[in-house]
Amino acid sequence: MINPHKLGVHKVLKHIPLNLIFDAPAKRRLAKAVNIADLRLCAKARAHKMVFDYLDAGADDEISLRRGKDAYSELEMHFHILSGIKPPLDLSTKIFGEDVKIPFFGCPTAGNRMFHWEGETAAAKAAEHHGSLYGLSSLATTGITEIGQIHNGPKVFQLYVWKDRELVKEVLDKAKEGGFNALALTVDFTWYGNRERDIRNEFTIPPKYSVKQVIEAIKKPAWTYDFLSHDPYTYACINTSVPADSLAAFVNSQMRPEFDWKDAEWLLGEWNGPAAVKGVIRPDDAVKAVETGFSTMWISNHGARQLETSPATIDVLPSIREAVGPDVEIILDGGVQRGTDIAKALALGADSVGVGKPYLYGLAAGGTEGVIKALEILKVELDRAMGLLGTGTVDDLKKRGPGLIKRRPGSARDYPDRYAFERGYGGGVI
Repeated sequence: MINPHKLGVHKVLKHIPLNLIFDAPAKRRLAKAVNIADLRLCAKARAHKMVFDYLDAGADDEISLRRGKDAYSELEMHFHILSGIKPPLDLSTKIFGEDVKIPFFGCPTAGNRMFHWEGETAAAKAAEHHGSLYGLSSLATTGITEIGQIHNGPKVFQLYVWKDRELVKEVLDKAKEGGFNALALTVDFTWYGNRERDIRNEFTIPPKYSVKQVIEAIKKPAWTYDFLSHDPYTYACINTSVPADSLAAFVNSQMRPEFDWKDAEWLLGEWNGPAAVKGVIRPDDAVKAVETGFSTMWISNHGARQLETSPATIDVLPSIREAVGPDVEIILDGGVQRGTDIAKALALGADSVGVGKPYLYGLAAGGTEGVIKALEILKVELDRAMGLLGTGTVDDLKKRGPGLIKRRPGSARDYPDRYAFERGYGGGVI
């Protein structure tokens, strides 16, 4: 099918800096944002509808998406007083055995250039700015080498369960050569979740040039000019010569539902370094993963985008910590929207926390500047929460955590008011 990129329109438009005009309203909105909910609205205002909904959505009825946020509301913070601490607090810790300045990071997510032309480079620059871990998806639209040139700190490479072992070996070798010191195997993506907003929006990569999509593109000139004035997407960690739309069928054919623990053992042998199993929500699976050789348990339900009514990750964290003991590293993601959420996760047994939607909202809202702001918002909120709790370091928060966080039954006061959906509470409304 003929499209603007095949006609070479991007080669002309990239020399015409019209986005200085188109992006002016987005920059003003970004400057006024004070929390992640504000960044979500900024992203919604700038991004094409199908792109924003792809980022914002969960599976099926989005019950797990809402529960993932609600679960943090049911956790109270019982703070100490007169703790004798003063700023600056020490937010530093270790992730995968490497020093980082903050105990949270942007999760590896696919296709970042879909949200903003800077794509993964924006997230890598923000991670470098804040001294955090950087996570790169194997379905990234920016290559391993380019990321390595931007981010000098610790990096984790995310891999799906693929059929072709030679392809897996090739990608792992690239990651090692690119300075990635840890591996995360995503195990909750053997089937594709039912994301109904994508179906209704006729979501494709790249977008179809239907009347509906063109109308939506006209409504969002900054995003549309980004798309039309830059090179087409490729899945750069796999094959940079094949466009993302052609490669999508290849990726689907590579997913291996029958991938099992023996395959995981083989993968660990090929990697021979720190490795996380990403997608753990059961204590017995966590114990099995430790026995198999994984160094890190990554508690995740894939952003509530896979199995509907899967549990909120913060709810299963204490049981998994109890099952694997105090010495096994645990990363948690899912439902995090505030620095207080990060504090609660650290207090209940996580060693670090991954965030997905928050930094992608920043990316869609304003590229590098938006991601830096998203991480800064969470950093300031976490610092404030730790100070008010009376914990001056991450280690102190983890050590004293069980006595600081208490659960109580939910009440109507915890949940959204009539205007909350407009602010993005729990996903969208049709």
